[in-house]
Amino acid sequence: MANSLAELEEFADLNLPKDKRDFLRSGANQEQTVRDNIEAFKRIRFCPRFLIDVSERDLSTTVLGHRISFPVCIAPSSTHCFVHPDGEVATAKAAASMNTVLGLSSWSTKSMEEVADAAPNGIHWYSLQLFADGNMALNMIRRAEKSGYKALLITVDTPIVGTRLANVRNKFQMTCRYPNFEYGDGKKTQAEASSYGPSPSAKMTWDDVVWLKRITKLPIILKGILTAADARLAVEHGVAGIVVSNHGGRQLDGVLATIDALPEVVEAVKGSKVEVYIDGGIRQGTDVLKALALGARAVFIGRPVQWGLCYKGEEGVQLVLELLKNEFSLAMALSGCTDAKRIPRSIVRRLPEAASRL
Repeated sequence: MANSLAELEEFADLNLPKDKRDFLRSGANQEQTVRDNIEAFKRIRFCPRFLIDVSERDLSTTVLGHRISFPVCIAPSSTHCFVHPDGEVATAKAAASMNTVLGLSSWSTKSMEEVADAAPNGIHWYSLQLFADGNMALNMIRRAEKSGYKALLITVDTPIVGTRLANVRNKFQMTCRYPNFEYGDGKKTQAEASSYGPSPSAKMTWDDVVWLKRITKLPIILKGILTAADARLAVEHGVAGIVVSNHGGRQLDGVLATIDALPEVVEAVKGSKVEVYIDGGIRQGTDVLKALALGARAVFIGRPVQWGLCYKGEEGVQLVLELLKNEFSLAMALSGCTDAKRIPRSIVRRLPEAASRL
C-alpha cells in the first residue's frame, strides 16, 4: 500500500499513458507556477510550541455551516474517467465516506445527478464557469439545485483557456462525454464538438456575480481570487466564500503561488463573513497545517485525487484523504495544536528569501 501522496503520484506516472499523464501533470507555458505552488510551502517553517496536552485533538471544522471531519476538501477537476472507469462516482463516494466536501467540475464525466445519487449523504458543491451560451449556466444551476448541491463554485480565472504546451505537443484530444453540458431534453451542445468543451465567456464581470446571486439562493464561492483588491470586491458583492487559486498553475504562468497570495486575501476579508479556502500545491498534512495557520478555513486538493483514482478507484481516493488526515493530525500534535478551527499564526514563519535559496 502507498504510504504517501508522492508514492501515489509515482504510481500514476508509471501506469498512465503519456498523453493522460502529461494532461494531469502539466501547467501553463513554462510551468513556473506549477512548481512554485509546491516550492512555496517549503519556504514556510514551523515554530512549534511544547508542554501542551495534545493527547486529544479536534480535526473537524465547518464550511458554510456544514461540519466536515477534517479541513481537506476535493477540488473540482475534470475528466475523472480518464484514470478510472468509475470516475466522479468513485470520488464522491470516497468524499462522503470521509465526511468532506466534493467540488464537482462541469467537465465531469459522470453527470451531476449520477454523482448526487451515488453519495446521497455527501456534501456536494457544483463548479461552473459562465459560458458564451448564457442559458447553459442557468440550466446547470437549476439541475444542481434540484440535485441537492449545497453551493456554487464559480471559476473566475478562465476568461480564456491558458496554453498548456504539453497538450499541444501531444496533440491531446478529449475523448470523453461530458453529460453536464447536455440540456434536459437530451439535446447535445457544442461540448461534443470541441476537445475542451464549450468556450468560457471572456465577457464575465462583477455584474455576472450580481446576476448569479439574483437567480439562485445557493451560496456563491469565487474560485481563482489572488489579490486583496478582488477579495474586497467579493465581499462587497456578497459572496459566501473565496478559493485562493491559480487553477493549479494551468492558466497564467508566473502568478503568485497560492500560499503566498493567501495572507493578503485573508486580511482583505477580515471582519466579513466570507470564508477563505485555498488550493494548489498541497501534498502533505503539514501543508494543510501551514495553510490554516495563514488563515485558510480549509484546503482543496485536485491532482492527488486523480492519483488515488488511478491507484485503486474509490479506495484510492479514500487513501489520499486518510493519508492527509493522519499527517495533519500528527503535525497538529507536534506543533502544539489541539483544534483545527484555532490554528495560531504564530506556529509558522517564512524563511528569508536568501535562506530559501540555500
